[in-house]
Amino acid sequence: MKKISIIIPAYNEEESLPILYERLSKLMEAMNSYEFEILFINDGSKDKTIEIIKSMREKDNRICYVDFARNFGKEIAMIAGLDYATGDCVVFMDADLQDPPELIPELVKYWEEGYDDVYAKRRSRKGETWLKKFTSKLYYRVLQHVTKVEIQEDTGDFRLLDRRCVNALKKLRESQRNTKSMFSWIGYKKKEVLYDRDPRVAGSTKWNYVKLMDLAIDGITSLTTSPLRISTFIAIPTFIVLFVYFIYVIEKSIIIHEAIQAFQAIILLILFFSGIQILLFGIIGEYLGRIFNETKNRPLYLVNEYNGEKEMNDN
Repeated sequence: MKKISIIIPAYNEEESLPILYERLSKLMEAMNSYEFEILFINDGSKDKTIEIIKSMREKDNRICYVDFARNFGKEIAMIAGLDYATGDCVVFMDADLQDPPELIPELVKYWEEGYDDVYAKRRSRKGETWLKKFTSKLYYRVLQHVTKVEIQEDTGDFRLLDRRCVNALKKLRESQRNTKSMFSWIGYKKKEVLYDRDPRVAGSTKWNYVKLMDLAIDGITSLTTSPLRISTFIAIPTFIVLFVYFIYVIEKSIIIHEAIQAFQAIILLILFFSGIQILLFGIIGEYLGRIFNETKNRPLYLVNEYNGEKEMNDN
């Protein structure tokens, strides 16, 4: 019997967990030709998330959990899920039920047909502002243009991955992660499934625009060095324009004997070019920061407990 691991990162999801478990139970009952593992990754929740997960495990041994020592973030929770999952395939989904479990049978159907990465593409996104939809679409467009890897637009983490995709992703151990980009980078045979994304069943989103911007920058810098190339393209013409303007001012002063004035214009030019320099230094700093973080060689996460057993973190 084939085994399906459903990986669910959870941070302060006490309100949605009972509803999630009820819907997953119906799913597992309907798909009784498969063995299931429901693997929760408790990402340092401050509410009763871990207590509820433990309570569910006492009633159903298909429920498993990894309890982080602190909050490490969703991207790290996802690689931890891959490390601990034991299924022939894994399904990533959110605990807030924006990703409907009822779509999983269709994902499994295409997996059985030979697809390695069956991803759910959002046809509509209920409960999200126009600004978030616009910035999301803009991000995917930019990402597609600056990288040579084919990116799946309007696609989140909700997907099924074959075991060989799991093994490939487990080899990618960088600390600043953007798993959506990694899904594209590893390749393999992919299949798109359309669905309508529901609003959260309970609670509020943990993602604000600052966190989304941080994730977007990680996505671009983890996939491509194009921003560094762009900074070069900006720097060269900027230098040429500045040099030509300098020659023009000197020539005007010597030949026409016109006094150099217009200090306001010069100040504006200085501010403009200083702004470009700061932008370029910021781009370079992002890549230097990634190098610095990777050279620390720290573990990606620390586990407090796995299925009731205290982890010693000695590996």
